[in-house]
Amino acid sequence: MPAVILMSLMLSMQSPASASDLQAAFSNTLVSTYPDGRTARLWLAEGGRFEGQDRRGGRNAGVWQVRDGKLCLSQRRPLPLPGQFCTPIVRVAVGSSWTTRAMTGENIRVTLVAGR
Repeated sequence: MPAVILMSLMLSMQSPASASDLQAAFSNTLVSTYPDGRTARLWLAEGGRFEGQDRRGGRNAGVWQVRDGKLCLSQRRPLPLPGQFCTPIVRVAVGSSWTTRAMTGENIRVTLVAGR
């Protein structure tokens, strides 16, 4: 069986992502690197809250939830933003990196970095 088909079967057999899949992120930092080289940081707390630092150095905070296998963020500070930004949950360990899209639509590289 070709490796691509086997990998697809393995992924389809996994259960949907849940909050427990975020466990590694709770005591560490999610660092997003944008195409211009600047970085943003996100810190998730187990109770459903987050804090962040955008790529311009501004601080923000809000709440998160898992919905349909995605991590959904709602900003509350410094200004509440309407709606949520949702991104697929990737099951990873510290040191892992993956590519996804930012709220701006840009492709970004996210790395789970040890510590806060």
